Amino acid sequence: QVQLVESGGGLVQVGGSLRLSCAASGGSFSSATMAWFRQAPGKEREFVTASMSNTYYATSVKGRFTISRDNAKNTVYLQMNSLKPEDTAVYYCAASRGRNYAYATSGTYDYWGQGTQVTVSS
Repeated sequence: QVQLVESGGGLVQVGGSLRLSCAASGGSFSSATMAWFRQAPGKEREFVTASMSNTYYATSVKGRFTISRDNAKNTVYLQMNSLKPEDTAVYYCAASRGRNYAYATSGTYDYWGQGTQVTVSS
């Protein structure tokens, strides 16, 4: 059974940094598309970043966030720098089998983690 478990969320001040981790189990994820989405209160879940052969970022996080992965550990990371209050959300890890060219669409992912809260205080 595939499981994605996020960790690393928390409370950080404006301009600070956090690194989220997503540990995958129950399969091999070396060829999977791995992504991060986020959902703020009262808002829809939105795409943040994805990794397959290339990496892709939402405009709102480009230059501040970096996705990386360690396929040997079946783990994907999200390094978040220069955090802003509008980055406050629950962050979700997602995975889909193979290359997912609709990577920004949440409905195209097969597996999801439970989410981790990130709060940026001013």
